[in-house]
Amino acid sequence: MPNVLGGKIGVAHNAGMMAPPPVRWNDLRRFTQARVALGRAGNGLPTEPHLAFQAAHAAARDAVHTGLDVAALQAALDEAGIASLTVTSAAPDRRTYLMRPDLGRSLPTEQAARLPVVPGALLFVVCDGLSAIAVQRHAPPLLARVIPSLRTRGSMAPVVIATQARVALGDAIGAAMQAEAVAVLIGERPGLSAADSLGVYLTWQPRPGRTDAERNCISNIRPDGLPLPAAADKLLWLIGAMRHLRLTGVTLKDEQPAALPAP
Repeated sequence: MPNVLGGKIGVAHNAGMMAPPPVRWNDLRRFTQARVALGRAGNGLPTEPHLAFQAAHAAARDAVHTGLDVAALQAALDEAGIASLTVTSAAPDRRTYLMRPDLGRSLPTEQAARLPVVPGALLFVVCDGLSAIAVQRHAPPLLARVIPSLRTRGSMAPVVIATQARVALGDAIGAAMQAEAVAVLIGERPGLSAADSLGVYLTWQPRPGRTDAERNCISNIRPDGLPLPAAADKLLWLIGAMRHLRLTGVTLKDEQPAALPAP
């Protein structure tokens, strides 16, 4: 008895041969990197998409466990004329960081004491997060696009590079430095379509205890997601709106007038 996709596909399935994906499903592949219309070989996937899945899974695992090359990141920022300094969270190593998210949000007292006080300044914190690869690749060029435009608009703090860090660590760093606002650049949790996605979280008047509802987020920053130029424009717009309204979060709506470029 033929299956619902037609007699020929049913015959190929029964014979253990590769079945071509349905035409309508195959058309969807032009619009997404999601794993759709992969075809079928017997009861499983064809060899090529199966191997691609395994490679993507390995890339995601590597992204989570790979440490940030702080020296290389600082060198890239120095080349762009951006001063930086480093701190570490309360998580002593990568394994502890992954098992104890709370420690990644906590700034040890001795680390806070090393930070300069810059009242009213805008602060950028670069965190490794769950994908140091994303930070290594995309944070320097994004900051190189954004920071020069902001230097004429107010006080800027040196960039803080934080390792074994979660988003909320930016609140503790911002409070210690008495910053007006903090923008946390962080490697996002890898998926099976992308292991190098960067996120930015903007928080007005950072202090411990801020919630995600009090932040604005720009996500999926990467060449095949939200391109760096568009991400920089959106971040600059949000910073301007934040300073005008003196707030961030659910009450700061993303009403950027310029449409984002088509994929």
